[in-house]
Amino acid sequence: MDFEQLVALTLFAFVSTFTPGPNNIMLMTSGANVGFARTIPHMLGIAVGFSVMLLLVGFGLIGVFNAYPVVHQILKYLSLIYLVYLALKIATSGKAGKVDDFKPLTFLGAASFQWVNPKGWSMALTAITVYSSGNSLAQLLLISLVFMLVNLPSVSFWAAAGRELQRWLTTPMRIKGFNISMAALLLASTVPML
Repeated sequence: MDFEQLVALTLFAFVSTFTPGPNNIMLMTSGANVGFARTIPHMLGIAVGFSVMLLLVGFGLIGVFNAYPVVHQILKYLSLIYLVYLALKIATSGKAGKVDDFKPLTFLGAASFQWVNPKGWSMALTAITVYSSGNSLAQLLLISLVFMLVNLPSVSFWAAAGRELQRWLTTPMRIKGFNISMAALLLASTVPML
């Protein structure tokens, strides 16, 4: 990959990871409910999980989707069901003075979530098809590394933004309103897949 392609890939990774989507909405919600430190496993799970997903997509899942489009449809509906479940969990959690009511995703939970994240699939398929010519191991590793490195400041930003909201989320009504708003945004992020 030449320098210009690397710059273009980095810009694509930056824009796609920093824009709102299911991961970022959940990170902001977690940061607001339990703080930055307790959200770190969730953050690392996204960065590592997405990079691993990129590698595996590059190694053959595109071929599976092309050969069996029904697999893509099944994954789409499973993603939708899981996102609705997460939105319900967010909307009904985190009351003032009861931080333990909110359970942030674990490292493995966040890494696994990448497989049902519609924005993540879109990003992975685009990155592999646009920036990898011939799916060479070196190119796939580079794409995966770029996304991991760009993802770290992105996930940190969204968790920190949520943590800063804690100053405003001081009453049960505000917390409930915030969580319901974040759940609604998470559901709205599924509209493109419908």
